[in-house]
Amino acid sequence: MGLFSDEQPQPVSIAGRDLVCPVCGGKRFYHRETQLNTAGMTFLGFDWANKSAENFYCHQCGYMFWFHPLP
Repeated sequence: MGLFSDEQPQPVSIAGRDLVCPVCGGKRFYHRETQLNTAGMTFLGFDWANKSAENFYCHQCGYMFWFHPLP
């Protein structure tokens, strides 16, 4: 089960390549988004304006991939 939902792990492709866990070889992942906070935006109280990264974490061992948004 995913951290915050009843989501089922799924195969993931990034840039046309299948994602494979480098730790256990798992091929199914849960998805979530994580906000990329910066000190300046936090200081000004604008955390909500920061970008988010996509995360995929292995359903077998929990290893997490982070993908930063591209310009």
